[in-house]
Amino acid sequence: MAWHKHVIIFTMQALNSRLTPGAQAIWINERSCRLEIPAGPADRYQLAQLDDYQDLRRAAFPQQPPLILDLQARASDHQHPGTWGFGLWNDPFSLGRLGGAGPLRLPCLPNAAWFFFAAPPNHLSLRDDQPGRGWLAMTFRSPTRPAAWIAGAGLLAPLLLTRLTARLLRKLAHHPIHQESRAVLVDPTEWHAYRIEWQPDKVKFLVDNHTLFESNHPPSGRLGLVIWVDNQYAAWTPEGRLRWGLLESFAPAWLEIRAFNLIRFETTRS
Repeated sequence: MAWHKHVIIFTMQALNSRLTPGAQAIWINERSCRLEIPAGPADRYQLAQLDDYQDLRRAAFPQQPPLILDLQARASDHQHPGTWGFGLWNDPFSLGRLGGAGPLRLPCLPNAAWFFFAAPPNHLSLRDDQPGRGWLAMTFRSPTRPAAWIAGAGLLAPLLLTRLTARLLRKLAHHPIHQESRAVLVDPTEWHAYRIEWQPDKVKFLVDNHTLFESNHPPSGRLGLVIWVDNQYAAWTPEGRLRWGLLESFAPAWLEIRAFNLIRFETTRS
């Protein structure tokens, strides 16, 4: 009986696209694509996304460690009103069929390892000592079973309406959700190389072949790959303000990816 390690390489063209009206996914080759959303008002959701989990239950999401995501990227703007990025997450707030498409997924706590751009008024950090907006590398590690959290969240939701209790609940969220973020100090409108190395016991972020940071709290469970640009914002600030919505954009926004490699290592016994 022997163990064999297999290297599996995925291409971008194996991904699914999600495009709101007017959005585009423009393919250059199997490793290069441009995602673009049009300008629009704050009452219209704009999304251009590639992912590998649209029609899957969360337990069947395809990605798990050890894994390397390697690509080059540039974006249209330093201050695009909304978010964009690429990496791995568990799509924690998706309701699946309740939203009209895909399998039923109950909300759960977040697990992610990604490069994430968040323009104001976004604020996505649960920690006061780490950045919550701008060009970031981020990890979230949480328990993967959602049932207890869903029941508790329903009881606590009214407390989020007051700033004092929302601030307290934000501090309490540190216990089930371990989050880390670092500012990415390069110009995102120029081409740079980005790399995520996800191991069972750690996750490492590299920019232009230099280590940005390494976390000993990698995400839990199975994750999906996502590359996107949109006009959403979400904020839970240290002052206790909890907000979510859409932002007006006066010009199209785009994200270009090239030299894409997703490499997964699997060990099998024969």
